[in-house]
Amino acid sequence: MPASSPSAPVQDARFGLDRHLHLSEPLPLASGQSLAALDIGYETLGTLAPDARNAILICHALTGDQHVGAPNPRTGKPGWWDRLVGPGKPIDPARHFIICANVLGGCSGTSGPGSIDPATGQPYGMRFPVITVADMVAVQARLLDHLGIQQLHAVVGGSMGGMQALAWAVHHPERVRAVIAIATTARHSAQNIAFHEVGRQAIMADPRWRGGDYPPDDGPADGLAVARMAAHVTYLSEQGLTERFGRRLQDRDALGFGFDAEFQIESYLRHQGLRFTQRFDANSYLYITRAMDYFDLAQPHDGLLAPAFVPAARAGVRFALVSFTTDWLYPTAETKRIVRALHAAGAPTSFVEIDSPHGHDSFLLDAPEMNRIIAGFLAHNG
Repeated sequence: MPASSPSAPVQDARFGLDRHLHLSEPLPLASGQSLAALDIGYETLGTLAPDARNAILICHALTGDQHVGAPNPRTGKPGWWDRLVGPGKPIDPARHFIICANVLGGCSGTSGPGSIDPATGQPYGMRFPVITVADMVAVQARLLDHLGIQQLHAVVGGSMGGMQALAWAVHHPERVRAVIAIATTARHSAQNIAFHEVGRQAIMADPRWRGGDYPPDDGPADGLAVARMAAHVTYLSEQGLTERFGRRLQDRDALGFGFDAEFQIESYLRHQGLRFTQRFDANSYLYITRAMDYFDLAQPHDGLLAPAFVPAARAGVRFALVSFTTDWLYPTAETKRIVRALHAAGAPTSFVEIDSPHGHDSFLLDAPEMNRIIAGFLAHNG
Protein backbone atom coordinates (compact mmCIF):
# COMPACT_ATOMS: atom_id res chain seq x y z
CA MET A 1 0.00 0.00 0.00
CA PRO A 2 1.41 3.47 -0.84
CA ALA A 3 2.65 5.67 1.96
CA SER A 4 -0.09 8.00 3.10
CA SER A 5 -0.77 10.78 5.54
CA PRO A 6 -4.48 11.57 5.86
CA SER A 7 -5.42 14.77 7.60
CA ALA A 8 -7.94 14.81 10.41
CA PRO A 9 -11.42 14.41 8.89
CA VAL A 10 -14.06 17.07 9.34
CA GLN A 11 -17.29 15.64 10.76
CA ASP A 12 -20.39 17.15 9.18
CA ALA A 13 -23.31 17.93 11.47
CA ARG A 14 -25.41 15.26 9.74
CA PHE A 15 -23.31 12.31 8.65
CA GLY A 16 -20.43 13.21 6.31
CA LEU A 17 -16.66 13.04 6.69
CA ASP A 18 -14.62 15.49 4.61
CA ARG A 19 -11.17 13.98 4.17
CA HIS A 20 -7.82 14.52 2.53
CA LEU A 21 -5.23 11.90 1.62
CA HIS A 22 -1.62 12.43 0.53
CA LEU A 23 0.12 9.60 -1.31
CA SER A 24 3.86 9.90 -1.83
CA GLU A 25 4.20 7.12 -4.39
CA PRO A 26 4.39 8.32 -8.05
CA LEU A 27 1.27 7.99 -10.19
CA PRO A 28 1.91 6.88 -13.80
CA LEU A 29 -0.49 8.44 -16.32
CA ALA A 30 -1.90 7.34 -19.67
CA SER A 31 0.17 10.04 -21.40
CA GLY A 32 3.40 8.39 -20.31
CA GLN A 33 4.07 11.14 -17.79
CA SER A 34 3.65 10.76 -14.05
CA LEU A 35 2.89 12.73 -10.91
CA ALA A 36 5.57 12.53 -8.23
CA ALA A 37 2.95 12.57 -5.47
CA LEU A 38 -0.80 12.67 -5.23
CA ASP A 39 -3.39 14.44 -3.10
CA ILE A 40 -7.00 13.26 -2.97
CA GLY A 41 -9.92 15.19 -1.51
CA TYR A 42 -12.80 12.88 -0.70
CA GLU A 43 -15.96 12.44 1.34
CA THR A 44 -17.27 9.34 3.06
CA LEU A 45 -20.76 8.72 4.39
CA GLY A 46 -21.87 5.80 6.53
CA THR A 47 -19.87 2.95 8.02
CA LEU A 48 -17.80 0.36 6.19
CA ALA A 49 -19.05 -3.16 6.96
CA PRO A 50 -16.58 -5.62 8.54
CA ASP A 51 -16.37 -7.51 5.24
CA ALA A 52 -16.11 -4.18 3.33
CA ARG A 53 -18.81 -5.33 0.91
CA ASN A 54 -21.21 -2.38 1.32
CA ALA A 55 -19.00 0.24 -0.36
CA ILE A 56 -20.48 2.37 -3.12
CA LEU A 57 -18.29 4.74 -5.10
CA ILE A 58 -20.06 7.76 -6.58
CA CYS A 59 -18.28 9.57 -9.40
CA HIS A 60 -19.01 13.23 -10.02
CA ALA A 61 -19.55 15.12 -13.26
CA LEU A 62 -17.39 17.82 -14.88
CA THR A 63 -18.03 20.64 -12.42
CA GLY A 64 -18.85 18.57 -9.35
CA ASP A 65 -16.83 17.73 -6.27
CA GLN A 66 -16.67 15.16 -3.48
CA HIS A 67 -19.56 16.64 -1.48
CA VAL A 68 -22.25 14.35 -2.85
CA GLY A 69 -24.63 13.84 0.05
CA ALA A 70 -23.60 15.89 3.07
CA PRO A 71 -23.57 19.70 3.09
CA ASN A 72 -20.43 21.23 1.62
CA PRO A 73 -18.34 22.22 4.66
CA ARG A 74 -17.06 25.34 2.87
CA THR A 75 -20.29 26.67 1.38
CA GLY A 76 -22.94 25.07 3.60
CA LYS A 77 -24.92 24.11 0.49
CA PRO A 78 -26.52 20.65 0.26
CA GLY A 79 -24.61 17.85 -1.41
CA TRP A 80 -24.91 17.97 -5.19
CA TRP A 81 -26.79 14.63 -5.34
CA ASP A 82 -28.70 14.79 -2.06
CA ARG A 83 -31.88 13.83 -3.92
CA LEU A 84 -30.36 10.37 -4.35
CA VAL A 85 -27.88 10.09 -1.48
CA GLY A 86 -28.83 10.37 2.18
CA PRO A 87 -30.90 8.88 4.99
CA GLY A 88 -33.93 7.00 3.63
CA LYS A 89 -32.79 7.50 0.02
CA PRO A 90 -31.69 4.87 -2.52
CA ILE A 91 -28.04 5.26 -1.56
CA ASP A 92 -28.31 5.39 2.21
CA PRO A 93 -25.46 5.79 4.73
CA ALA A 94 -27.43 3.54 7.10
CA ARG A 95 -26.79 0.65 4.68
CA HIS A 96 -23.94 1.74 2.45
CA PHE A 97 -20.44 3.08 2.91
CA ILE A 98 -20.42 5.88 0.34
CA ILE A 99 -17.24 7.32 -1.13
CA CYS A 100 -16.94 10.27 -3.49
CA ALA A 101 -13.58 11.75 -4.47
CA ASN A 102 -12.77 14.95 -6.28
CA VAL A 103 -11.39 13.88 -9.67
CA LEU A 104 -7.76 14.15 -10.71
CA GLY A 105 -7.31 17.57 -12.31
CA GLY A 106 -10.00 19.08 -10.09
CA CYS A 107 -9.91 22.02 -7.72
CA SER A 108 -11.43 20.67 -4.52
CA GLY A 109 -8.57 18.88 -2.80
CA THR A 110 -7.30 16.47 -5.45
CA SER A 111 -4.12 17.16 -7.42
CA GLY A 112 -4.74 19.47 -10.35
CA PRO A 113 -3.23 22.42 -12.19
CA GLY A 114 -3.77 24.65 -9.16
CA SER A 115 -1.77 22.31 -6.91
CA ILE A 116 1.81 23.02 -5.91
CA ASP A 117 4.45 21.31 -8.03
CA PRO A 118 6.91 19.84 -5.49
CA ALA A 119 9.75 20.33 -7.97
CA THR A 120 9.27 24.11 -8.16
CA GLY A 121 7.22 25.12 -5.14
CA GLN A 122 4.83 26.94 -7.50
CA PRO A 123 1.39 25.98 -8.86
CA TYR A 124 1.59 23.60 -11.80
CA GLY A 125 -0.59 25.71 -14.09
CA MET A 126 -0.33 24.34 -17.61
CA ARG A 127 2.73 22.30 -16.61
CA PHE A 128 0.34 19.81 -15.01
CA PRO A 129 0.31 16.68 -17.19
CA VAL A 130 -2.67 16.10 -19.46
CA ILE A 131 -4.97 13.48 -17.94
CA THR A 132 -7.65 10.99 -19.00
CA VAL A 133 -10.77 9.49 -17.45
CA ALA A 134 -8.77 6.29 -16.94
CA ASP A 135 -6.29 8.31 -14.87
CA MET A 136 -9.17 9.59 -12.73
CA VAL A 137 -10.24 6.00 -12.10
CA ALA A 138 -6.67 5.00 -11.24
CA VAL A 139 -6.67 7.67 -8.52
CA GLN A 140 -9.96 6.35 -7.14
CA ALA A 141 -8.50 2.83 -7.11
CA ARG A 142 -5.60 4.06 -4.98
CA LEU A 143 -8.05 5.67 -2.60
CA LEU A 144 -9.95 2.38 -2.25
CA ASP A 145 -6.66 0.59 -1.58
CA HIS A 146 -6.03 3.05 1.24
CA LEU A 147 -9.53 2.45 2.64
CA GLY A 148 -9.09 -1.32 2.51
CA ILE A 149 -11.82 -1.88 -0.09
CA GLN A 150 -11.00 -4.60 -2.58
CA GLN A 151 -14.38 -4.75 -4.33
CA LEU A 152 -17.19 -2.24 -4.66
CA HIS A 153 -20.83 -3.10 -4.12
CA ALA A 154 -21.45 -0.61 -6.95
CA VAL A 155 -19.99 2.34 -8.76
CA VAL A 156 -22.51 5.04 -9.71
CA GLY A 157 -22.23 8.16 -11.81
CA GLY A 158 -23.99 10.52 -14.18
CA SER A 159 -22.53 12.38 -17.16
CA MET A 160 -18.72 12.37 -16.74
CA GLY A 161 -19.37 10.35 -13.60
CA GLY A 162 -21.03 7.74 -15.80
CA MET A 163 -17.91 7.66 -17.98
CA GLN A 164 -15.86 6.89 -14.89
CA ALA A 165 -18.33 4.19 -13.84
CA LEU A 166 -18.03 2.49 -17.24
CA ALA A 167 -14.25 2.89 -17.14
CA TRP A 168 -14.19 1.11 -13.77
CA ALA A 169 -15.86 -1.90 -15.39
CA VAL A 170 -13.41 -1.82 -18.29
CA HIS A 171 -10.15 -1.23 -16.37
CA HIS A 172 -10.90 -2.89 -13.00
CA PRO A 173 -13.70 -5.42 -13.62
CA GLU A 174 -12.65 -7.63 -10.71
CA ARG A 175 -13.16 -4.73 -8.28
CA VAL A 176 -16.77 -3.93 -9.22
CA ARG A 177 -19.94 -5.95 -8.68
CA ALA A 178 -22.34 -3.50 -10.31
CA VAL A 179 -22.28 -0.34 -12.43
CA ILE A 180 -24.98 2.31 -12.65
CA ALA A 181 -24.27 4.72 -15.51
CA ILE A 182 -26.70 7.60 -16.04
CA ALA A 183 -27.00 10.16 -18.85
CA THR A 184 -23.59 9.24 -20.21
CA THR A 185 -21.64 7.97 -23.18
CA ALA A 186 -18.88 5.53 -24.12
CA ARG A 187 -17.14 8.15 -26.27
CA HIS A 188 -17.19 11.87 -26.76
CA SER A 189 -18.74 12.84 -30.07
CA ALA A 190 -17.52 15.54 -32.45
CA GLN A 191 -20.35 17.77 -31.20
CA ASN A 192 -19.31 17.24 -27.57
CA ILE A 193 -15.70 18.07 -28.42
CA ALA A 194 -16.81 21.16 -30.34
CA PHE A 195 -18.69 22.63 -27.39
CA HIS A 196 -15.73 22.00 -25.11
CA GLU A 197 -13.37 23.70 -27.53
CA VAL A 198 -15.56 26.81 -27.56
CA GLY A 199 -15.28 26.93 -23.78
CA ARG A 200 -11.54 26.37 -23.74
CA GLN A 201 -10.93 29.06 -26.32
CA ALA A 202 -13.06 31.51 -24.33
CA ILE A 203 -10.84 30.88 -21.29
CA MET A 204 -7.55 31.10 -23.16
CA ALA A 205 -8.63 34.26 -24.99
CA ASP A 206 -9.17 36.06 -21.68
CA PRO A 207 -6.11 38.31 -21.07
CA ARG A 208 -6.15 37.32 -17.42
CA TRP A 209 -5.48 33.67 -18.29
CA ARG A 210 -1.79 34.60 -18.72
CA GLY A 211 -0.86 31.27 -20.27
CA GLY A 212 -2.32 29.52 -17.24
CA ASP A 213 -0.11 31.33 -14.69
CA TYR A 214 -2.69 33.54 -13.03
CA PRO A 215 -2.99 34.40 -9.32
CA PRO A 216 -5.88 32.78 -7.47
CA ASP A 217 -7.67 36.10 -7.00
CA ASP A 218 -7.26 37.39 -10.57
CA GLY A 219 -7.92 34.55 -12.99
CA PRO A 220 -9.76 34.55 -16.34
CA ALA A 221 -13.20 34.95 -14.81
CA ASP A 222 -14.78 36.46 -17.93
CA GLY A 223 -13.61 33.62 -20.17
CA LEU A 224 -14.58 30.98 -17.62
CA ALA A 225 -18.05 32.51 -17.28
CA VAL A 226 -18.57 32.35 -21.06
CA ALA A 227 -17.35 28.74 -21.08
CA ARG A 228 -19.87 27.88 -18.39
CA MET A 229 -22.68 29.66 -20.21
CA ALA A 230 -22.01 27.74 -23.43
CA ALA A 231 -21.80 24.41 -21.58
CA HIS A 232 -24.88 25.11 -19.49
CA VAL A 233 -27.01 25.43 -22.63
CA THR A 234 -26.09 21.83 -23.50
CA TYR A 235 -27.31 20.63 -20.11
CA LEU A 236 -30.84 21.93 -20.75
CA SER A 237 -33.45 21.23 -23.41
CA GLU A 238 -35.49 23.37 -25.77
CA GLN A 239 -38.68 22.20 -24.05
CA GLY A 240 -37.33 23.04 -20.63
CA LEU A 241 -36.01 26.44 -21.72
CA THR A 242 -39.30 27.32 -23.37
CA GLU A 243 -41.37 26.28 -20.36
CA ARG A 244 -39.12 28.08 -17.89
CA PHE A 245 -38.18 31.24 -19.80
CA GLY A 246 -39.83 31.44 -23.22
CA ARG A 247 -39.17 34.87 -24.68
CA ARG A 248 -40.05 36.67 -21.47
CA LEU A 249 -38.19 39.88 -20.75
CA GLN A 250 -36.08 40.45 -17.64
CA ASP A 251 -37.28 43.28 -15.38
CA ARG A 252 -38.77 45.30 -18.23
CA ASP A 253 -41.98 45.65 -20.22
CA ALA A 254 -40.50 46.49 -23.62
CA LEU A 255 -37.39 45.85 -25.68
CA GLY A 256 -34.47 48.10 -24.76
CA PHE A 257 -32.77 47.98 -28.17
CA GLY A 258 -29.37 47.33 -26.58
CA PHE A 259 -27.14 44.53 -25.39
CA ASP A 260 -28.01 44.26 -21.73
CA ALA A 261 -29.60 41.02 -20.56
CA GLU A 262 -33.05 41.86 -21.90
CA PHE A 263 -34.43 38.31 -21.93
CA GLN A 264 -34.78 36.16 -18.83
CA ILE A 265 -32.71 33.39 -20.39
CA GLU A 266 -29.83 35.83 -20.92
CA SER A 267 -29.95 36.94 -17.31
CA TYR A 268 -30.09 33.33 -16.15
CA LEU A 269 -27.03 32.31 -18.18
CA ARG A 270 -25.03 35.31 -17.02
CA HIS A 271 -25.88 34.47 -13.44
CA GLN A 272 -24.81 30.86 -13.94
CA GLY A 273 -21.53 31.96 -15.49
CA LEU A 274 -20.72 34.44 -12.71
CA ARG A 275 -21.59 31.99 -9.94
CA PHE A 276 -19.41 29.32 -11.52
CA THR A 277 -16.31 31.52 -11.47
CA GLN A 278 -16.63 31.77 -7.69
CA ARG A 279 -16.16 28.04 -7.15
CA PHE A 280 -14.18 26.58 -10.03
CA ASP A 281 -10.68 26.92 -11.43
CA ALA A 282 -10.25 27.83 -15.10
CA ASN A 283 -7.25 25.57 -15.68
CA SER A 284 -9.11 22.64 -14.10
CA TYR A 285 -11.89 23.29 -16.61
CA LEU A 286 -9.36 23.01 -19.45
CA TYR A 287 -7.88 19.77 -18.17
CA ILE A 288 -11.11 17.99 -17.30
CA THR A 289 -12.85 18.86 -20.56
CA ARG A 290 -9.81 17.58 -22.46
CA ALA A 291 -9.95 14.31 -20.49
CA MET A 292 -13.60 13.93 -21.49
CA ASP A 293 -12.77 14.59 -25.13
CA TYR A 294 -10.19 11.80 -25.10
CA PHE A 295 -12.72 9.34 -23.69
CA ASP A 296 -13.45 6.49 -26.11
CA LEU A 297 -13.78 2.98 -24.70
CA ALA A 298 -13.90 1.43 -28.18
CA GLN A 299 -10.71 3.02 -29.48
CA PRO A 300 -8.33 0.30 -28.20
CA HIS A 301 -10.52 -2.31 -29.93
CA ASP A 302 -10.51 -0.89 -33.47
CA GLY A 303 -13.70 1.05 -32.80
CA LEU A 304 -15.65 -1.95 -31.52
CA LEU A 305 -17.25 -1.35 -28.13
CA ALA A 306 -18.35 -4.87 -27.14
CA PRO A 307 -14.79 -6.24 -26.67
CA ALA A 308 -14.13 -3.52 -24.09
CA PHE A 309 -16.80 -5.05 -21.83
CA VAL A 310 -15.88 -8.74 -22.21
CA PRO A 311 -13.65 -8.82 -19.08
CA ALA A 312 -16.47 -7.23 -17.06
CA ALA A 313 -18.95 -9.79 -18.38
CA ARG A 314 -16.60 -12.61 -17.44
CA ALA A 315 -16.23 -11.10 -13.96
CA GLY A 316 -20.02 -11.08 -13.55
CA VAL A 317 -20.41 -7.29 -13.37
CA ARG A 318 -24.05 -6.22 -13.64
CA PHE A 319 -25.02 -3.00 -15.39
CA ALA A 320 -27.91 -0.55 -15.17
CA LEU A 321 -28.10 2.30 -17.67
CA VAL A 322 -30.47 5.25 -17.57
CA SER A 323 -31.09 7.92 -20.20
CA PHE A 324 -33.53 10.82 -20.53
CA THR A 325 -35.77 11.65 -23.47
CA THR A 326 -34.65 15.29 -23.86
CA ASP A 327 -30.93 14.79 -23.23
CA TRP A 328 -29.30 15.88 -26.49
CA LEU A 329 -25.79 16.06 -25.02
CA TYR A 330 -25.65 12.29 -24.39
CA PRO A 331 -28.81 11.10 -26.13
CA THR A 332 -30.60 7.80 -25.66
CA ALA A 333 -29.18 6.54 -28.96
CA GLU A 334 -25.71 6.59 -27.39
CA THR A 335 -26.94 4.75 -24.31
CA LYS A 336 -28.52 2.11 -26.54
CA ARG A 337 -25.16 1.70 -28.26
CA ILE A 338 -23.64 0.87 -24.87
CA VAL A 339 -26.49 -1.52 -24.06
CA ARG A 340 -26.04 -3.38 -27.35
CA ALA A 341 -22.32 -3.71 -26.69
CA LEU A 342 -22.94 -5.01 -23.17
CA HIS A 343 -25.43 -7.57 -24.46
CA ALA A 344 -22.96 -8.66 -27.15
CA ALA A 345 -20.29 -9.07 -24.49
CA GLY A 346 -22.65 -11.18 -22.38
CA ALA A 347 -22.97 -8.77 -19.46
CA PRO A 348 -26.28 -8.74 -17.53
CA THR A 349 -27.74 -5.34 -18.33
CA SER A 350 -30.88 -3.35 -17.67
CA PHE A 351 -31.81 -0.12 -19.41
CA VAL A 352 -34.50 2.50 -18.86
CA GLU A 353 -35.24 5.70 -20.74
CA ILE A 354 -37.03 8.22 -18.51
CA ASP A 355 -39.35 10.87 -19.86
CA SER A 356 -38.17 14.26 -18.60
CA PRO A 357 -38.34 17.81 -19.99
CA HIS A 358 -35.13 18.89 -18.25
CA GLY A 359 -32.48 17.69 -20.69
CA HIS A 360 -29.11 16.37 -19.58
CA ASP A 361 -29.43 17.87 -16.10
CA SER A 362 -32.40 15.58 -15.40
CA PHE A 363 -30.17 13.20 -13.44
CA LEU A 364 -29.41 15.95 -10.90
CA LEU A 365 -33.00 17.09 -10.47
CA ASP A 366 -35.97 15.56 -8.73
CA ALA A 367 -36.40 12.25 -10.56
CA PRO A 368 -38.52 9.79 -8.54
CA GLU A 369 -38.48 7.20 -11.31
CA MET A 370 -34.67 7.25 -11.45
CA ASN A 371 -34.53 6.84 -7.68
CA ARG A 372 -36.87 3.84 -7.83
CA ILE A 373 -34.76 2.23 -10.55
CA ILE A 374 -31.52 2.70 -8.62
CA ALA A 375 -33.03 1.50 -5.34
CA GLY A 376 -34.39 -1.64 -7.03
CA PHE A 377 -31.15 -2.38 -8.83
CA LEU A 378 -29.04 -2.02 -5.69
CA ALA A 379 -31.43 -4.20 -3.69
CA HIS A 380 -31.31 -6.90 -6.36
CA ASN A 381 -27.52 -6.66 -6.44
CA GLY A 382 -27.58 -7.59 -2.78
